[in-house]
Amino acid sequence: MADTALTAPPRSPLSHAADRLAAATRTSGGAVRLAELPFLTQLDLRLDAKGAAADAIGLALDLQLPLEPNTVVRAGQLTALWLGPDEWLLVGPPGGAQELESRIRTAAGDEPISVTDVSAQRTTVLVAGPRARDLLSHGCALDLHPRAFGAGRCAQTTLGRTQIILIARDEPGSGFWVLVRSSFAEYLMGWLLDAATEYRVA
Repeated sequence: MADTALTAPPRSPLSHAADRLAAATRTSGGAVRLAELPFLTQLDLRLDAKGAAADAIGLALDLQLPLEPNTVVRAGQLTALWLGPDEWLLVGPPGGAQELESRIRTAAGDEPISVTDVSAQRTTVLVAGPRARDLLSHGCALDLHPRAFGAGRCAQTTLGRTQIILIARDEPGSGFWVLVRSSFAEYLMGWLLDAATEYRVA
């Protein structure tokens, strides 16, 4: 008998709910779009922002780490989020953690840094559409008006009483990424689906 534990493909925290998220998108008439973006690479990076490693890593990744609090810098498929004065979260396509970590460590050389693969800790939910800000505002205490939380901003906050990292994406119409711990993803999905019923048209 085959060992299915070794051969079964990985399942994301919300893989079972893809149809429900798609249905909420359809019944809103396009007002909101909900979808899981599973298995994104996520590396937590800690270093001295004024040290040589920061510049070397920025050159190696072709992406300068953001220094302004709660901002995001994107280059190609890689996104860097400011989490603190010496901490960033790097988000990239699925399956790229090992290669990305290797590039970072090679660039840093002997400089002191910390790189931790946290990809399995969280999943990502896309919240987009013309009413995305309104939907998120129902459960988030932040001022999400574009003047206060426009493209290229991020924040560690709560949504529906769940700890999240919220990212305002910079591509036109791309909405928000909601990064939530895997153990809370089911609860947050339920909150989002309930909040989306306000925009149901069919």
